[in-house]
Amino acid sequence: MVNAKKIVLTALLCSSIAFNAGAFETTARNAILIDYDTGAYIYTKNHDVQMAPASMSKLMTIYIIFDKLRTGSLSLEDTFTVSENAWRKGGAASGGSTMFLEIGEKVPVEDLLQGIIVQSGNDACIVAAENISGTEEDFAVLMNETAENIGLKNSTFANSTGLPHPDQKMSVEDLALLARRIIKEFPEFYYIFSEKEFTHNNIKQGNRNPLLYSMPGADGLKTGHTEEAGFCLTASVAKNGRRLIEVMAGMNSNKERSEEAERLMNYGFREFDNYQILSAGQVLAEVPVWYGVEKAVPLVVPDNVVETIRRSLRNQYGMKVVYDEPVKAPIKKGAVIGYAELSDPDGNVRKIDLAAGADVAELGLWGKFVANLKYLVLGNK
Repeated sequence: MVNAKKIVLTALLCSSIAFNAGAFETTARNAILIDYDTGAYIYTKNHDVQMAPASMSKLMTIYIIFDKLRTGSLSLEDTFTVSENAWRKGGAASGGSTMFLEIGEKVPVEDLLQGIIVQSGNDACIVAAENISGTEEDFAVLMNETAENIGLKNSTFANSTGLPHPDQKMSVEDLALLARRIIKEFPEFYYIFSEKEFTHNNIKQGNRNPLLYSMPGADGLKTGHTEEAGFCLTASVAKNGRRLIEVMAGMNSNKERSEEAERLMNYGFREFDNYQILSAGQVLAEVPVWYGVEKAVPLVVPDNVVETIRRSLRNQYGMKVVYDEPVKAPIKKGAVIGYAELSDPDGNVRKIDLAAGADVAELGLWGKFVANLKYLVLGNK
């Protein structure tokens, strides 16, 4: 067998992993801005630090309800009964946000979802938790199991509402990832987040998300506020074929929350864009084959590669294509036989597997004998 050697091809191209740019600063204590399509982190500040999420943690309650609707174990027409516990803990007398449910009332799941999403009703969350799991404590166990299953690394839950509790913690990163899942997995229910008002028991309440009123394309997701958490927001805006998701926490007022959220969104849309830098099926090299009926196999990009790129620096990124040659037959189309490294000016690297673009059958015994003879006479040519 001929000795393999590693081949490295380099090129400049418009590609990057988005990075935290020092040009933007926010008064928020914790913040993250991500691109919905690529998952790129455009801006972060204390993004993986656990904090009190306040009512933003209702997104996990909503996720569980949506999931049960998708699997058919719940329907929008099912009714849940309001317990005295839910009324006392989450009703008007508690002082928190409420849907103004009444003891013994039977409420359709669809109305409860609007009460949770639009009105941020603590009573609606507790009613859902008790009717799904028996008790809110058992529902919190389900919340923690779900968080682990979907890969949230810095989230723990003790209740369905986000009311203050030492074990109710999330990171803004986890909230952004959860919001992205909700948008992607439940498009048939996501429209509720953009509703600006909802009326129940003749009481009309408006959606607290400030971006719904100030930014075209804003369509979710959830505000939050407690003394420990400060003023918080998980938001999403779709504009010019792109969607950005941001989470901000620890602000001092409604006004500051609104202004900072809009500033961060505008920054992301203004300074960054998405670019397709590699195309599915694009051939990046021809790799020599040993013992194959073909002398070479194309090295191709399996899928389109789209990157979120800072506009002003997009020509300062590079790519390396790395593979060992020759590759031994037989080779199956789609088998990984190399990789590309995309690098930004800060040294961040994304590795992308590259595949064989065709099947290459193995030579028979006589063919291998001839190949060995040629190698002995001519060397690796």
